[in-house]
Amino acid sequence: MAESSQYPETLGVRAGSLHTEFGENSEALFLTSSFQYKSAAQAAARFSGEEPGNVYSRFTNPTVTMFQDKLAALEGAERCVATASGMSAILACVMGLCSAGDHVVASRSIFGTSVQLFGNILQRWGLETTFVSLTDEAAWAAAVKPNTKLFFVETPSNPLTEICDIAALAALAHKSGAQLVVDNCFCTPALQQPLKLGADIVVHSATKFIDGQGRCLGGAVLGKKDTLEPVYGFLRTAGPALSAFNAWVFLKGLETLALRMEAHSRNALELAQWLEGQPGIERVYYPGLKSHPQHELAKRQQRTGGGIVSFDVKGGKEAAWAFMDAMQMISITANLGDTKSTVTHPATTTHSRVTPEARAAAGIGDGLVRIAVGLEHIEDIKADLARGLGR
Repeated sequence: MAESSQYPETLGVRAGSLHTEFGENSEALFLTSSFQYKSAAQAAARFSGEEPGNVYSRFTNPTVTMFQDKLAALEGAERCVATASGMSAILACVMGLCSAGDHVVASRSIFGTSVQLFGNILQRWGLETTFVSLTDEAAWAAAVKPNTKLFFVETPSNPLTEICDIAALAALAHKSGAQLVVDNCFCTPALQQPLKLGADIVVHSATKFIDGQGRCLGGAVLGKKDTLEPVYGFLRTAGPALSAFNAWVFLKGLETLALRMEAHSRNALELAQWLEGQPGIERVYYPGLKSHPQHELAKRQQRTGGGIVSFDVKGGKEAAWAFMDAMQMISITANLGDTKSTVTHPATTTHSRVTPEARAAAGIGDGLVRIAVGLEHIEDIKADLARGLGR
């Protein structure tokens, strides 16, 4: 069986596939809202959960099931709950596992919309969040309260690629009676498997590298079967479900995930090394560089440095914008993980709704630029950035 393989290349291609009596080789797309039953008794058994099978595509669909099973095999998880977007994956995780009056400790170095979710929307419903430095374990320990339920991190972080010690933070969470949730969007399971390092739950924005071509929105929550039962319950009731079509697209993306992440990482490392030698650049942030403060930790936790490179352009926002506007090939867009290289200015896009004080605390300056390095030839990528640097 493919699920017994230890290799992401095989799991991405073979794991989780279901086949009908038609004998299709490529996974089938089931575009149906509901499913028929052979009898009223069978319908009742399906709805009660006494009989396994499909009920309604809001929470059971064969194509979505194949995506969930394939991604679970890649992450080494018992279960995967697929959602409509990466943000809905985080929401489903929190709504399933927390209640009003609970407390979350979160890294301040997370996606700007995640900051808004924890610090604004969920706070209005009675969930308290304390934001701390991703890399300061003492700060995590100090932030714990008797009602702390979750630790939430991105590692590598968006956009500065900071890295936490997953095993150490998991041990601290468990000692405190909490669970560690890791957003594995930047690495994907092709480069990092947080569950094997002690994390309890992994969340993904499948919109990014899992799709790989910027086509569809989707998300996922992964972990132990029993842990995810209330997450599934929230999905079934509230309905932030992944569409069958998007799941089918993601299935195709997973088939090439390992190969793409290797190529993204190879290009990103060469670009980061090149950027370190450019006079218009103050600092480069990339885990594969020896200058990265968590370089040795990255080598232990990740197979490669990943496909995201961030850097500070000398001259602040005006210089950063001029740098981006001068490029002719790379797409100016906030999405990442595409075959196409993309560039964004985090302070005015992905983190624009975060307060200036919070951005400063997270190290996101006005001159910061984030490149999601694509699969174009590296010399063409460097040549386009050179235009931005006035060379």
